[in-house]
Amino acid sequence: MNAVPDALPRTAGALRAAGYEPRPIAQEIHDNLLTALKNGEDAWPGIVGFSRTVLPQLERALLAGHDVVLLGERGQGKTRLLRTLAGLLDEWTPVIEGSELGEHPLQPITPASIRRAAELGADLPVAWRHRSERYTEKLATPDTSVGDLIGDVDPVKVAEGRSLGDPETIHFGLVPRAHRGIVAINELPDLAERIQVALLNVMEERDIQVRGYTLRLPLDVLLVATANPEDYTNRGRIITPLKDRFGAEIRTHYPLDVEAEVAVVKQEANLVAEVGEPLLEVLARFVRNLRESTVIDQRSGVSARFAVAAAETVAAAALRRAALTGEEPAVARPVDLDAVPSVLRGKIEFEPGEEGREIEHLVHLMRRAIAETARARFAGLDLRPLADAVEEGHLVATGERVPAKDVLAALPELPVLHEVASRAGVAADEPAGRIAAAVELALESLFLARRLAKDSDDATTVYGR
Repeated sequence: MNAVPDALPRTAGALRAAGYEPRPIAQEIHDNLLTALKNGEDAWPGIVGFSRTVLPQLERALLAGHDVVLLGERGQGKTRLLRTLAGLLDEWTPVIEGSELGEHPLQPITPASIRRAAELGADLPVAWRHRSERYTEKLATPDTSVGDLIGDVDPVKVAEGRSLGDPETIHFGLVPRAHRGIVAINELPDLAERIQVALLNVMEERDIQVRGYTLRLPLDVLLVATANPEDYTNRGRIITPLKDRFGAEIRTHYPLDVEAEVAVVKQEANLVAEVGEPLLEVLARFVRNLRESTVIDQRSGVSARFAVAAAETVAAAALRRAALTGEEPAVARPVDLDAVPSVLRGKIEFEPGEEGREIEHLVHLMRRAIAETARARFAGLDLRPLADAVEEGHLVATGERVPAKDVLAALPELPVLHEVASRAGVAADEPAGRIAAAVELALESLFLARRLAKDSDDATTVYGR
């Protein structure tokens, strides 16, 4: 966040002279989104796979000024999408300096700020708030109270001598403090129904009620929320009156194609070693196979975080192997995919009756993903010379203690190996690890096509006749 520009007005009088008129939050987002669309700018940086589905619906909702709830299974990027909304706000917005709710200097709403504005007039001091400070996020938990969201009577202020009915005895909660900003509530159904009721007035009448008396505050907030589909979550539901007050209910989804899945992994994963495009594609297909499998509980979903964690696990396996063999740089090979099923099986839920067979199912789906990726990468390429070379006695060993140069040295010079590397996006002069990764993928595809045998123990895998 940059420092506040010196040229911005510092008093209410200077602010009025400069033409900074109050603008509702919905209108501010409307104007900035419309400008971005007209100028061809990316209003949703970092959001992958939603450009033709979710984003058009969300843009229409925002242009209409609606509060929004996003419905979708875990790991579909709902929270990530909501956080990008802050980018549609003005970079800097004026507030009354020292005001509890960040009120506009020309439009105070609390008794204390109204009194200050009347006393100081044009000399009312102005501070500036960055758009990142105007996005407020709350994870709905069962112990969330009305006081947390809306506010409660502050006993300290009462003890100071104010009467209980004095509006200035209120300690404001999260929603009023987000005045002139965005409030995001994650997992809205987790809020107890009596707590959801407290949001009704905020969304419709834009005021708040605390402890039996109403404080008429013309709050200006955009309320957005996320939720799992009601047919999945057993923790709660969005009460009907609250659901009715959301202007738009938008369904999110997992990436619709392999390319989008790979793009998400590239964007989100923190890889400690190099993982080539073919292996990322294997992991993307593996996750998609999981989402289509009948042995996986599809009501809970298979999060995009699973693919990210899988890529990070493969990279870590490659780094460990490089440390054991002294190989540089550390490059992931298909042998490193073996680490994924055992490490990540706890991140997904299986259907009842599949206990004890989890690893078996995951290994099967991983092999299918490898076969699909190899079929796509090596389509039309005759791998018979490679299979013949192995059958003639050029056995190829790989494993966590086998360096890439040994994998390549086990095979004779074959023109097909150059084509295999090329299909995997690897040039002939690149490090041995990258070439070996492509060759291992071809060998594994031959094994899965039952054209080669594979013998494995704890540390070594041998492709042979």
